[in-house]
Amino acid sequence: MQTSHERPPIKPRDPGLTFDETVPRHWFGGNALATHIANGVNLLFPAGERFFVRSVHHYLDKLDDPALREQVKGFFGQEGRHAKLHERFFERLEQQGYEIKPFLRVYERIAYGLLEPAFPPAFRLSVTAAAEHFTAIMAENALRERFLDHAHPALRDLLFWHAAEEIEHRAVAFEVLSRVAPSYPLRVAGMAMAATTLAAFWIAGTIVLLDQDRRRGLDLRAELAKLGDHPIGQRVFLRGIKSYLRRDFHPLQAEIDDLARQWLEAKGMA
Repeated sequence: MQTSHERPPIKPRDPGLTFDETVPRHWFGGNALATHIANGVNLLFPAGERFFVRSVHHYLDKLDDPALREQVKGFFGQEGRHAKLHERFFERLEQQGYEIKPFLRVYERIAYGLLEPAFPPAFRLSVTAAAEHFTAIMAENALRERFLDHAHPALRDLLFWHAAEEIEHRAVAFEVLSRVAPSYPLRVAGMAMAATTLAAFWIAGTIVLLDQDRRRGLDLRAELAKLGDHPIGQRVFLRGIKSYLRRDFHPLQAEIDDLARQWLEAKGMA
C-alpha cells in the first residue's frame, strides 16, 4: 500500500463543462427517479465539499510532513472546483423549474449552522474522513460499473470527473486524522455521524425533487418499475461501514487508482 510520500501529486482540473438547454429534466436515461437520486446527492456536494476543506484546513499548520501538506493542498483545489461546478449545474435545475433554494437553506442551516459548530475540530475531521470514504465507494461504483453511460453527456462527464478526483484524494482526510487524532472510537463516531447525515439529507433532497415532479403529474410507480433494483443502502452504506470499522482500515487498501487514471487519460486530463 502506498503512503502520502509515494502518491502522485493531486492536480485540480477544470473539465470545462456547461449545462445548457440540451440537458433534459430527466437526464439519467429518461428516468425521473434515477435522475433525482443523483440530483439529491448533487445538492449536498457544494456545501459538503467546503465543510471537508474547513475540517482539514483547521489542522494544516500542525502537519510537519511536506508530502502530506502538498496532498492536502491538492485536495483543497479539487474540492473547491467540485463545489463550483456542481453549483453551476444548480442553475440548470432552476431553469428547469425546480425550487432548490429552500431545501439548500434548511440543509445548510442544520448541517453547517447547527451541527458543525456544535462539535470540536477533531470530530468534524473524523466525519470528513468517513464521508470521503463513502464518496470513494460511490466513485468506484460509477467508474467500474459504468451506469452513468446512460446519462446525458454533460452530467456523465461531471460525475465521472468528480469520481476520478475523489479516488485520487480519497486518503487525504483519513491520513490527516491519523496524524492529529488517531483514536478508533473517534473514527467510529465520525462514521456514525457521516452515515446518518448523508443518508438523511440525500433522501430528503431526492424527495423534494420527486415531489415537484409528482405535482406536475409524474407517475412515481411507473418510474420505480423502470428503475428496478437500486440497492444504494447495501452497495454504498453497508459496504462502507463494514470496511471502515476494521481497525486496520486505510483508504488506499482499495486498489482503484487505475479506474480514475483510465478515465482521466481517455479525456486528456491525466
